[in-house]
Amino acid sequence: MNDEPLVKRRAPRLAIAALALLFAAACATNPVTGRRELSLVSSGQELQLGREGYAAAIAEYGRYDDAALAAYVDSVGQRVARASHLPDLGWHFTLLDDPAVNAFAMPGGYIYITRGILASLNSEAQLAGVLGHEIGHVTHRHTAESMTQQSLMGLGLGALEVASPTLRRYDGAAQQALGLMFLSYSRAHETEADQLGVEYATRAGYDPREIPATYAMLKRVSQAAGSTIPPFLSTHPDPGDREVRTAELARAAAAGKMGLLIRQRDYLQHLEGLVYGRDPRQGYFEGAHYFHPTLGFEMEIPEGWKTQDSRAAMQAAEPSQKAGFQLSVARTGGTPTPAAFVQALVADGKIQHADGGSERPGGYDAWIGRLAVAGQNGPTILDAGFIRISRGTMLQLIGQSAIPGDDFDHRIMASLRSIRPLYDQARRDPLPSRVHLTDAPRAGAFADVIAGLGPLGISADELAIINNVESGESIQGGKRIKLVRPSRTR
Repeated sequence: MNDEPLVKRRAPRLAIAALALLFAAACATNPVTGRRELSLVSSGQELQLGREGYAAAIAEYGRYDDAALAAYVDSVGQRVARASHLPDLGWHFTLLDDPAVNAFAMPGGYIYITRGILASLNSEAQLAGVLGHEIGHVTHRHTAESMTQQSLMGLGLGALEVASPTLRRYDGAAQQALGLMFLSYSRAHETEADQLGVEYATRAGYDPREIPATYAMLKRVSQAAGSTIPPFLSTHPDPGDREVRTAELARAAAAGKMGLLIRQRDYLQHLEGLVYGRDPRQGYFEGAHYFHPTLGFEMEIPEGWKTQDSRAAMQAAEPSQKAGFQLSVARTGGTPTPAAFVQALVADGKIQHADGGSERPGGYDAWIGRLAVAGQNGPTILDAGFIRISRGTMLQLIGQSAIPGDDFDHRIMASLRSIRPLYDQARRDPLPSRVHLTDAPRAGAFADVIAGLGPLGISADELAIINNVESGESIQGGKRIKLVRPSRTR
């Protein structure tokens, strides 16, 4: 007989009962399976995450400036979404101005696809398959499931965020939402999304037998990149035998159906003139120089430093990571001068102290100095510069060296002071590489046929990948093929 106090014996039972009530209250019905599942993320929270992440995604990657192409992608996405388990969700399909071969899904029906993956697809049915896959992640509530698992493991929602300069540029909910774009799905999630992608595309009237070639292309991109895994396969891991499995799913889905759409030539004609690769108008490097034609400035980078550029920021780092800096556009809120902006940062408590003053690098109005910001082990000293390059635009450069005042520190400040207007007209008006369509003038091996078609902006092997053919594969005369004409930065 247990002679423990009654209240002590009841405590575990009460805790279990309370936990059961919590789980019951947190259960939600999965739209795909129809089953009740534990979820600590409500449908309302999913919608909020999607909305919060939208502005950050556009700021980070930019919307591709082609209204007709964006409308075409949206029309295909909406058609596939209407065939999904959540046809009335209120779907948003956004074409991003990024060269990466990727597509993302955010909760609440926010789907993003890059111009980079568009250039590598070869039919509307393939596009429908990619969008159907991302729609499947949303309808199956994969993000909510991952967030719930993280919370139950005691990691909290913050564990989904990526500790990188990309996310640290954003605040609170926007940072968390953007972090979901970098979340790697599980293999089980990928299997489910693959199945739903085939199902939704077929329901929408597309031939799903086009879909396996998409995954073959992604694998070739991965192999061509060597040890670097491309973004899509990084966030969408291969659950194993993906091509074989999706081919089997596609054959079963298409069985007995007539009139399924492929629309290869219709799709390809939308790609004419598509920017391919990095757009130099948004910034480019030549040796130890950086040019930004759109913002109209240039600067010098320390010799030998590693660099990385995105639409939102440029980063440079000493190879051993002993020093580095990030250059981006400051959110000034209409502050009239750089000095006044720094004073506002101190007054608002965002920085503890500022030691510097007004300067005129390249003729620009600027504040250059060092900032003290709160850190876990006391103040952190940062190199800083705020440079107004036009009435509505102020650059901010934030850097740090392992040893304040050392040679690396001086190199950061020298780069900052090298910022100047970009006057060279040829550099102010670079031409990006673009996709150009042509019909094969004759039959023959793909590599042999394209060899006589003028200057190309990419290798024959890469061109074969984006055409979904092998370099030595025989093609017919008259076949519509994609070429990439080279960029010009001089």
